[in-house]
Amino acid sequence: MRLFRFDGELSTIARIFLSLSVTIIALASFLGAAGALSGNLFLLKLHPYLFFIGFGNLAILILNRYLTAAIYPELKIDPSKQLHYIYAVLFALFMITVSIAMEWPLLKAMTGLLLIGIVVGPIREIFTTLSIPRIWKEVSVRFYIFDVLFLLVANIGLFTLGLKEAFPNLGIIPFFVTQSSYFLGSSFPLSISVMGFLYSYAWGRSSKRELAKRLFSLWFYIFVGGVLFFLIVILLENYLSMMMISHLLLFGVMALLGSFAIYLYTFFNNKFHHPALAFLLSGLSLLFATSAFGIMNIYYLKGVHFGTLPPLRFDRMWIYHSHTHAALLGWITFSFIGMIYIVIPSIMRSNSLETLRSDNALSLLVGQVVMKRAFMQLTALLLSSSAILLAFFLSNNLLLGAAGFTYGCAVYYLRVNLRQEIQTV
Repeated sequence: MRLFRFDGELSTIARIFLSLSVTIIALASFLGAAGALSGNLFLLKLHPYLFFIGFGNLAILILNRYLTAAIYPELKIDPSKQLHYIYAVLFALFMITVSIAMEWPLLKAMTGLLLIGIVVGPIREIFTTLSIPRIWKEVSVRFYIFDVLFLLVANIGLFTLGLKEAFPNLGIIPFFVTQSSYFLGSSFPLSISVMGFLYSYAWGRSSKRELAKRLFSLWFYIFVGGVLFFLIVILLENYLSMMMISHLLLFGVMALLGSFAIYLYTFFNNKFHHPALAFLLSGLSLLFATSAFGIMNIYYLKGVHFGTLPPLRFDRMWIYHSHTHAALLGWITFSFIGMIYIVIPSIMRSNSLETLRSDNALSLLVGQVVMKRAFMQLTALLLSSSAILLAFFLSNNLLLGAAGFTYGCAVYYLRVNLRQEIQTV
């Protein structure tokens, strides 16, 4: 029996993606908040896996494919195949939940193996349809396709993590395969995807397209190359290189944040207050916070070997938690909500990707009431995410739990806010 009524339409898959992705992020927030209030280790262990396995895979398999196919139509989208991806990810969520509840690490490895098999299909489609020169021609496509490759690596990391936990004395698995490295690796595909989206629907459509293309092409090498090299120097425990790379990325984020704020000011003055762009600006602001917390992490990391649990001294763990949550709840979730406010209405209007391919992607696709409520949602998310970061600093579980529940409700409101708009299309 099917979980969804499926008519084979692209818009139906988009609607299912919206419902599931929002529900998964909200559920992860609720479980994290409940774990903080109750001290339940199962909930605290489970909630990040739900986020990365559920939302992480769906975002790249579904939303990322829309963005890539909007640029290269020959990458045709098969709604039936995407529905199978959704079922597989839901089954993976069931597997990881049982694995953590029963402490069956081999089931965790099988979850990773399942996800590896899912991602291999889109990768094969991409590289058998597009040549490397065609991929490299479009700056945003470079970001999008590296996302899929990074997702494959992250799922391989989940597979090997399960094996390492099942066979801790098996020397063949590298020492750097840890839970923290899996979460770190899983966040990269989502981060890179947002960078491609910012270029496609902001700077790439500005009056200075050529300059933007050169700068974002340079940023691609700095961001992706910096992240890869950063992983290497972490493993080598070279703190000077870690500091240099982290500061380079921080300065890049500062330039991105400042220039996007200028772009947004011009857009709002010339057109209208687009809530999606406000979400993206807020996401960049929290990426700046993520980078700053990351530098503090490195400073206090000295003398602590990679893979150690906890990764920092107990009195400094608030920095580690602030770094990870500013990235997940802030940079990634805020940015993807902004992307969803553009992509999903665009698809629903025409049951195709035509609007995303045109200059109308940033037009008034939702009603005034929806836009006003979106800004209210953004305010609630900013306040609750700030409260979460403050709770880590204060070590206040009551504030952490309350802010986490509020954040989850604010995320779920995305589904509520777009529901009526989608139903009227």
